[in-house]
Amino acid sequence: MPIAVDIDVMLAKRKMSVGELSDRVGITPANLAVLKNGRAKAVRFTTLAALCEVLECQPGDLLRWEPDGPGDGDGAAHASRASVPAASPPR
Repeated sequence: MPIAVDIDVMLAKRKMSVGELSDRVGITPANLAVLKNGRAKAVRFTTLAALCEVLECQPGDLLRWEPDGPGDGDGAAHASRASVPAASPPR
């Protein structure tokens, strides 16, 4: 997946356990593990904000984009959309 989650890095920097973080954020340890291990399909902004507040960090400290490997097709699809010229305004 092109979005990598670095919650474990911030946990280590803050010397905090998963259990303590889940208690302070208000999500279950299981749901935090899904997010931490990169298996989540989405994250609510309220959850992201709570994580940032507790960990005293920015969203970019927890999430980063990694390009897909060559040959999987996603990169080409995004590139082709970017090269489509904008439609002319109506006259």
